[in-house]
Amino acid sequence: MGAVAKVDPWKAAREVRTLKEAHEALGKLQPAPSSAPAVLRDYYLRSAVIYGQVAETDRDHHHEALYWSARERAKGERLSPEE
Repeated sequence: MGAVAKVDPWKAAREVRTLKEAHEALGKLQPAPSSAPAVLRDYYLRSAVIYGQVAETDRDHHHEALYWSARERAKGERLSPEE
């Protein structure tokens, strides 16, 4: 038997080009607010990267995407990675 390919739930999010696409893709990945702090931290920090990339591809929403990137990064950095 061959190896089973792992599904990467973040693949679609990494391929977005617009702020609208980012909001839609990341909304599908957002964990429940009651999730472990480490899970939430990972989500917010990964989301920050996605929004940062969108700031470069969706020039009409450059500043808004930068805002979202900074917002998500700040939320992630407030959470402890050890929890």
